[in-house]
Amino acid sequence: MKRNIVGYVFGIILVLLLPSYAVAQKKQLFDGGMMVHTGYLHGNLSTLNYKAKGASFGLGGVLRFHLGKHFRLGGEGYVSTLHQMHNGSHIRTGWGGFLADFHYRFNRWNPFAGVSVGGGKTSTLLLFEGSTDDWEVETNAVIHRKGFSYVNPNIGVEFALTEAVHITFKVDRIIPLTQAEMPNGVRFYFGVVFAH
Repeated sequence: MKRNIVGYVFGIILVLLLPSYAVAQKKQLFDGGMMVHTGYLHGNLSTLNYKAKGASFGLGGVLRFHLGKHFRLGGEGYVSTLHQMHNGSHIRTGWGGFLADFHYRFNRWNPFAGVSVGGGKTSTLLLFEGSTDDWEVETNAVIHRKGFSYVNPNIGVEFALTEAVHITFKVDRIIPLTQAEMPNGVRFYFGVVFAH
């Protein structure tokens, strides 16, 4: 019991002192923020013999902990929606996982390259007749959900407006590790990251 109390006290002291140490050393502990994204996606849903394509839009975020001067570990999560047929049909993909990246700061510029691994789910709603705008029962529609795991390489760059506020831009492409009939392609991200 005494060992547990000593461990808890030591852990609390470490958590309280770590930010002051980082400030004294002028080191960042973590960063995180929100990003919007878009990209042209395409893919053949072979079961339906339907080709999905178009611009996808979405929102998500990232949280990374700094390990030394050049490495960051953390997590990310995003949702992206690809609208189809102008009647409310859509394919929505949500994904999230662990990420790691390497970055190198040049004055205000901070280019980075990394990879994330995790899982997600694609939800498909296709109305081949009718619309989601009415209250009619649709007889020619498909609803389907499928989970997947992935690897997601990415590259990007941050620009420091201040030490605490960075504008970020990145590019990635999801590589599914499990069979998933989902439209895919390169996505472009733009957002604001707050560093501490």
